[in-house]
Amino acid sequence: MTQVRSLDRVAEPTKLPVIDLSAADDPDRVEEFRAALHSAAHEVGFLQLVGHGIEPAESDALLDLVRRFFALPEADRLALSNLDSPHFRGYTRIGTELTGGRSDWRDQLDVGPELPPLVVAEHDPAYLWLQGPNRWPESLPELRAGILEWQDRLAAIAHRLLQELLVSLGAPRDFFDAAFADKPHLHTKLVRYPGRAPGGSKQGVGWHKDYGFLTLLLQDEHGGLQVQREDGGVIRVDPLRGAFVVNLGELLEIATDGYLVATNHRVLSPDSGAERFSVPFFYNPRLDARVEPVPGDYLADAPGVVRDPENALYDVFGWNELKGYVRSHPEVARRHHPDAAERFPAR
Repeated sequence: MTQVRSLDRVAEPTKLPVIDLSAADDPDRVEEFRAALHSAAHEVGFLQLVGHGIEPAESDALLDLVRRFFALPEADRLALSNLDSPHFRGYTRIGTELTGGRSDWRDQLDVGPELPPLVVAEHDPAYLWLQGPNRWPESLPELRAGILEWQDRLAAIAHRLLQELLVSLGAPRDFFDAAFADKPHLHTKLVRYPGRAPGGSKQGVGWHKDYGFLTLLLQDEHGGLQVQREDGGVIRVDPLRGAFVVNLGELLEIATDGYLVATNHRVLSPDSGAERFSVPFFYNPRLDARVEPVPGDYLADAPGVVRDPENALYDVFGWNELKGYVRSHPEVARRHHPDAAERFPAR
């Protein structure tokens, strides 16, 4: 994720657009659906997605599985430490992930495609290190099957949504299919926000933009997610049962010359005594996929991509992904990838 400077304006109770994916299969509603999707992606960069085919009871069961993971003894979770993974997989202790150079007060388990590590030669791109095995707790064997099945189901939903978004722009439906063929770099986080940090910081995760294509977020009944408005204000994203919060990443902004927007967002820690659980899923292409401009008449209204001199953007997905991991997990990078740590210093 790309980190941004802090914003502190008061949250407004503005609602995100609610988009019903099932309307894409209804000839009487499909045009209205695509217009609403186009508007949400262009003007807000965030939406609530319903009609996606996953029942609320299935989402509840997944969140229950996540809670069971975080209820394991600390020793079981620490046995999966991402400090021991050159692929940035496994468990991150509370307060050791950084956004904007500050500690996020959460812990998490990072899961990716279940693929063997690649043999990375000296002159190969360093992002190839990101492919490698996941780390699973022996004391909760059902976690592996549950999360991998969830990841596959959300990938299918995200793929359909991406195709419909392309159609709404007047582009070929299959424009990005090749980039996701074979081995897309899917990524799922199991996240717990265990209340406020001892020093009083409210940063569950700091202001940032996602750097891939699409994020589908399952959140529990506790709020905390906030989205920056275009005018600098803040939208409070209250949980909507049965919905996924969807946001666009920077690669879609690059691919559309700034017409689609990747929007700053953060999570505030819950009040003391409360815990918040969420499961963000990141739909991203192969590590070596190069993002090409999406054709369409919409480009006449594209404002161009805003460039940050402190945050280089790459048209090859793997470099953006590696940059994000290195900045968020500097200790893992220093231990396993010192050259990458030097190339992408924390900011």
